[in-house]
Amino acid sequence: MSFFRSTTVNAEPKDVEVAQPPNDSISCMEFSSAAELLAVGSWDNTVRIYEVNPQGGQAQAKAMYSHQAPALCLCWNKDGTRLFSGGADNAGRTYDLQTGQSQQVAQHDAPIKSIKWIETPQGEILATGSWDKTLKYWDVRTPNPISTVQLPERCYTMDVVYPLLVVGTAEKHIQIYNLTNPTTPYRTQPSPLKWQTRVVKCFPSAEGFAVGSIEGRVGIQYVEDKQPSRNYSFKCHRKDQAPNIKDQVLVYAINDISVHPVHATYATAGSDGVINIWDIEARTRLKTFDPAPGPITATSFNRQGSILAYAVSYDWSKGHTGMTPNHPNKIMLHACKDDEVKKRPTRR
Repeated sequence: MSFFRSTTVNAEPKDVEVAQPPNDSISCMEFSSAAELLAVGSWDNTVRIYEVNPQGGQAQAKAMYSHQAPALCLCWNKDGTRLFSGGADNAGRTYDLQTGQSQQVAQHDAPIKSIKWIETPQGEILATGSWDKTLKYWDVRTPNPISTVQLPERCYTMDVVYPLLVVGTAEKHIQIYNLTNPTTPYRTQPSPLKWQTRVVKCFPSAEGFAVGSIEGRVGIQYVEDKQPSRNYSFKCHRKDQAPNIKDQVLVYAINDISVHPVHATYATAGSDGVINIWDIEARTRLKTFDPAPGPITATSFNRQGSILAYAVSYDWSKGHTGMTPNHPNKIMLHACKDDEVKKRPTRR
């Protein structure tokens, strides 16, 4: 049973395609919180930065640097002067926008799958999560990690809203950290979902997180158990395979979750090429549109929430046989309307 009342709108969006995209699948993207800059990481080993016009929705390439293997994750520092990225070359790198130079700032024994910049009362920290089953904290001015935390399995995803940090690993482990004590898990729990974790996203309030899986389902979890009824899960990114036939449903992986910076609504993107916008408190789907001829691998709202960037790329959900020579590989910009992203008035 779905917990959501559907208010689906099927208007065709007039989205803008960004010129000069990467040459291979797009793994990650993130807008700066300080400027109209969009960073994009790709399996072609590059990290690219685009300057976006928030009024016209146009974008132009601004800078690029490379890893020695696919770039898998990225994040900005708070003032937008530096970009950080992690790759399958086991290295974390930073790019200085003022000097145009990149350098290595982190190292693991396996690919870095998630990277986050953390502002704490004591200072700034870079966190990296890897397939080597470790979480490392770095002062990027020094070559060695501040501390190394053992994870129960390979890191697949990570998110942070201080003081909350959540790591999702292989075998459906969820590690929750209070960053006032960053080396000891505040709680370790299994995922509320039955299948492999793909993405976690912290609430802006730091009270909990959303987790998405390969089964086309999202779980909403609050850290404290004072009101267990607030935890729930819902199905999405599914299609009926045949009308009026029970159990004939196609299920698609949820590849990314992004939070609107103004309205705190949530965008989920899937292998079905569909984007859904949700009000998770009201348990309502605000908008559904399917702008892509292929999987959507990454999304990001700009700082005003007026643009949603999304990547159309192959996500390997069908293995190597699904990677066709002419598979689309695009960066798209969607101009957000209030009725798509703003929470509905509470029903009485």
